Amino acid sequence: MNDLTARPLPRLLPRELESHKGDFGRAIIIGGSRGMAGAPAMAGMACLRSGAGLVTLGVPEATQPTVAAMCPAYTTMHLVEDDYGRIHWANATDLAAAAGDYDVWAVGPGLGSPEAAAPMMGRIYEEWFAPLVVDADGLNGVAVFEETRHAVLPRPAGPRVLTPHPGEYASLVRDSGLAEMAVGGEEQRIEAAAHLAGRDPSGQTVVVLKGRHTVVTDGSQFTINSTGNPGMATGGSGDVLTGVIIALLCQGLGAFDAARLGVHVHGVAGDLAAASLGQVSLIATDLIDHLPAAFQQAASEA
Repeated sequence: MNDLTARPLPRLLPRELESHKGDFGRAIIIGGSRGMAGAPAMAGMACLRSGAGLVTLGVPEATQPTVAAMCPAYTTMHLVEDDYGRIHWANATDLAAAAGDYDVWAVGPGLGSPEAAAPMMGRIYEEWFAPLVVDADGLNGVAVFEETRHAVLPRPAGPRVLTPHPGEYASLVRDSGLAEMAVGGEEQRIEAAAHLAGRDPSGQTVVVLKGRHTVVTDGSQFTINSTGNPGMATGGSGDVLTGVIIALLCQGLGAFDAARLGVHVHGVAGDLAAASLGQVSLIATDLIDHLPAAFQQAASEA
């Protein structure tokens, strides 16, 4: 594999003076459940702060008012929920009709039970042609679908960015040896991430194996991230990363470049927040607040 760690960071194109919001992509984030309204909201706010033109959050019907109240800059879509306040798998039918309305999809933040989400996740993964970012219980839903129905990871319909932490990685690979490698040394983590990406023979899958020195790979090339700090080990940090990557896809970067730049900027935002607030007091919304400065710093480094 080619190590691109030392290569210059990807850059977003300058914005034309005649630009309008449609030029910077339409994103939809599917997630949320009873008690976890903040997860899709933070992903949506991070997506907006990272430059996406239009952001919609698809959330359970009862959760919609709470999510909508958190930020006036995104729109919301209510989805049918089950008796436990989670998105019902049958929403896949209605979402399929809207598949062409959005440039980039994401599923996972605050989704809740992976078993409940599995049928929907399997269909979206195999049938949606648009780029898709999968995080949190979206990843676990893919793992459940693959284990109980049929292999889905080798057959994505379009570009896929998977953002597992080591526990979610273990669920996806179902191999104890690989799971141990995912928490091993740098070379082992690279190999583990590349194995998961390599399950897709089309080369459309990018794996972001999170942790200290996050690995980004599509199976043929990789980078090791050097930004970030232990203060970012807090609930919601991954939701913010999902939002950043979605926005970069919306603005025209390919899956590998969007993941690489997204991980870097996310870490820079964490470093800036820690410098201002300290690592102990850092929370996920602080990352969103520091994204503007992080993007400015990344642009100067590229």
